[in-house]
Amino acid sequence: MTTVLIADDQALIRVAVRDLLDSAPGLEVVGEAADGEEAVDLARRLHPDVVVCDIRMPRMDGIEATERICGDPGLAETRVLILTTFEEDDYVVAALRAGASGFIGKGAEPDDIVQAVRTVHDGGALLSPVATRALIERYVHGTASESARPAPALDALTEREREVLHLVGRGRSNDEIAAALFISPHTAKTHVKNTMLKLGAHDRAQLVIAAYESGVVQPGR
Repeated sequence: MTTVLIADDQALIRVAVRDLLDSAPGLEVVGEAADGEEAVDLARRLHPDVVVCDIRMPRMDGIEATERICGDPGLAETRVLILTTFEEDDYVVAALRAGASGFIGKGAEPDDIVQAVRTVHDGGALLSPVATRALIERYVHGTASESARPAPALDALTEREREVLHLVGRGRSNDEIAAALFISPHTAKTHVKNTMLKLGAHDRAQLVIAAYESGVVQPGR
């Protein structure tokens, strides 16, 4: 059973999302928060698998709440899915940088929201790799130097894992990585998981950011 905490300052949204998720097989809403502070407190107490979190909330917004939840060692297995009406690029990037594993608009179809929760819980990025890459590329365009060098954290990666990081950063799926490197999809998936572990990334979205910030992938290339 995948447990979910909902954080939104609008009671009607919380009720609607709760009813939607509770009616889906394998999902259970274990708590509701009306602001960011309450979301962090409940997450630490309930240890949900997924926190479905709005961005604009009183006392503490969803970005800060996401950062605190994802930065808490006691919540290492908890994933954050941003569900909001504010879909501007800056919000998406801020949410991903704070540690969110996904981002979806409140206007999404009910089935898409349910699938988003499952995808995030399974360790996937809700945004497609291509969409995520496009957002990060627009955000960092003009800030990456031609002389950018891999961050020290990348020293732990093998040559093959660096190749995998580059391909993830370019928006490639596991099947596409396998084809490019002449390996099996299972092996590609294993390399992606090992790269996540070594870089402390929750999911593919975090790997995309790491690829850009380290200079492994540069905007427009």
